[in-house]
Amino acid sequence: MLPIKPLIFSLCAFFSGAALSADTDYADPLRTEEALRLQGAALLAGRVAERPCAETLPVTPLSAGDAVDLALCRQPQTREIWAAARFQAAQLGVARAAWWPALDAHATSSRNRREGQSSTQHNLALSLSWLLFDGGSRQASENSAQALLDVALANRDSSVQTVFLAALQAYYTAQATQAAVLAAQESERAAQESLAAAQLRYTVGSGTPAERLQAQTAASQARLNRQRAEGEARNAQGALANALGFSATTVFALAEPAAVDGVADFRQDVDSLIRSALEQRPDLRAAQAQLRAAEANIDAARAQNWPTLSLSAGPSWQRLEGDHSRGNSLGLSLNIPLFDGFETHYRTRAAQAQRDVRQAQHESLQQRVSLDVWKAYQNVQTALEAVQTTRDLLASAEQSERVALGRYKAGVGTVLDVLSAQSALASARVQRIQATLDWQVYRASLAQAMGALDERVLTTAERP
Repeated sequence: MLPIKPLIFSLCAFFSGAALSADTDYADPLRTEEALRLQGAALLAGRVAERPCAETLPVTPLSAGDAVDLALCRQPQTREIWAAARFQAAQLGVARAAWWPALDAHATSSRNRREGQSSTQHNLALSLSWLLFDGGSRQASENSAQALLDVALANRDSSVQTVFLAALQAYYTAQATQAAVLAAQESERAAQESLAAAQLRYTVGSGTPAERLQAQTAASQARLNRQRAEGEARNAQGALANALGFSATTVFALAEPAAVDGVADFRQDVDSLIRSALEQRPDLRAAQAQLRAAEANIDAARAQNWPTLSLSAGPSWQRLEGDHSRGNSLGLSLNIPLFDGFETHYRTRAAQAQRDVRQAQHESLQQRVSLDVWKAYQNVQTALEAVQTTRDLLASAEQSERVALGRYKAGVGTVLDVLSAQSALASARVQRIQATLDWQVYRASLAQAMGALDERVLTTAERP
C-alpha cells in the first residue's frame, strides 16, 4: 500500500510553491535517517547524543571521562563522520524514491499571428509516470544504498573509537608526565639531601672532596632530569589540549590518577576474544557491508537485460480563442532491450570482479583482526605483569635508598652506595609510571581491537 499521506502533502506543497521545511515531520518522508539512531555509534550516542555536548572545560579537575566527552564533541572528525552518515542516508532515500510514481505539470501559453490574424493558445497537462516492472534494478539499487549506509555507520563507529582511544592516550600520557615530574622532584630532593650529608661530612673532616663532588654531580643531574620532566609534561598537556579540540596553550588540572595496586589478574581465552572481535569490529562490519553492496551491484547490472514496463496517465486542458477542450491519456510502455553492444555483459563482469576484490579484502581484514587482538592481548598481559613487578621493585628500591642514606649519615657507608641506591630508586619510579601508563593504554587498545571500546574502560581497571 502506498504511503498516501506523505504523497498528498508533497502534491500540496508543489502546487502551493512551498518547500518542505527541515523541522516538519515530512523532512524525511522515506524515514531514511531512522537507521542513524537505531544502528551503531553506541559510543557517541551514549556519551554525547543523549546529553548536552560538552564544549568547555569543567570547573573540577579533568577526568578521563571528561576528556573523552570533550574530544567527541569538539573534534571536527566526529562532525565529519556524522555528516557522511547523513549523506549516505539521503542516498538511500534517492534509491527508495525510484519506487514512487512521478507527477509533473506542464503549462504553455503562446500567441500566434498569421496573415494579420492573431490567436492565443493555452495548454495545461498533468502527467503521471510509474515504473511497474524493471527486472529488479530498483531493488538492487536500494540494497546497494542500504549496504553503503551500513558502511558509513560502521566507519562512524570505527572513527568514534579512534577519537575515543586518542583522547584516552593523550590523557593518560599527560597524567604520566605529571607523575614523572613529581618523581623527578622527589629524586632531586633526595639528591640535595645526599649533597648536604656529603658537605657535612667534608666539613667535619670525615668526608673527602671526591665524595662532595660526586654528590654535587648527582644533584645537578637530578635537577636536569626534573627540568626535562617538566618540559615533557608541558608538551603532553599541549597534546592533550589539542586532542580535546582546544588550543595547545590551554591550561587545565587533571584528576588524580586511579590506583593500580589492586589490578586483578586478567586471563581470558584468546580464541573467544578473537571471535568477539570478528563479530564486533566496525571496520570488519564495514568490509562485510561493502561486499553486500558489490553483490547488489551485480544484480543491478544483470537487471539491465530485463524488459521494463511503465504506466503513464494524465489529464490535459487546452484553450484556443475561447474554445475549451479536455482530454485524458492512459498508456503502458514496454521496453525490451535487444542489443547494447555487450555493455551490460561487461558491466556485469566488472561488478563480479569488484565483488571478488571486496571478498579478498574482507578475508584479509579478518586475518588482521585476529592478529590485532592477539598482539593487544599480549601487551595487556605484559603490562599487567609489569605493574605487579614494578610495585615490588619500587618498594625494595625505596627501602634500599633509606638504608644506604642512613648508613652514610652514620659514617659507615660510602657516597657511592647512596648515589647508586638513589639512581635505582629514580629508575624504579620511572618504570612504575611507565608500567601504569602501559596498563591503562593497552587495556583500552585491546577493547578497540575487539571493537568494544566504550565507557566501561573508564569505570574499571580490572579488565579492558
